Amino acid sequence: MRDKNRIGFQHKINMAATAIEKIEMDVPIKATPQQFYDVFCNKTHYVSNVCPDKVKSVDLHEGNWGIEGSIISWNFVLGGKTSISKQRIEDIDKENNKITYKVLGGELLEDYKSIKFIMQIVPQREGSAVRWIVEYEKLNNNGPNPHPLFHFCVEVIKYVDAHLAPEDKK
Repeated sequence: MRDKNRIGFQHKINMAATAIEKIEMDVPIKATPQQFYDVFCNKTHYVSNVCPDKVKSVDLHEGNWGIEGSIISWNFVLGGKTSISKQRIEDIDKENNKITYKVLGGELLEDYKSIKFIMQIVPQREGSAVRWIVEYEKLNNNGPNPHPLFHFCVEVIKYVDAHLAPEDKK
């Protein structure tokens, strides 16, 4: 399914051997792939400085910023409720500006058996695009789809982009 807005949106369900579902969207940004990737890989704590009304803090619990296997936690506000998501940096592909986070704990696991966030920043003719993917498995068939969380993440992407590539830099 494609959203008719300027942002492409797809919701896919893999009904084969697992109940893993996937939502993906390409979000156009003005920042370069390297600028944007650097923030989300190496300076993740910076996100809370850019949009403190949405992301209260990003803390390192284990390892180092930008290193696979490191554990970080996001303290964020979604739907008026403060939540925490403890995540492991599962995969870093510097060559392709791609990062994968796996949720280990926090409120998100109240509705999902598993959830992963995959971000890849790809160059475009003008600017870049953030390919944002959420892979999740519901605890039960009646569980919610993570659309509000997904759109929250897109809003954060836009905040960070506006900070990295302000209008007056055209």
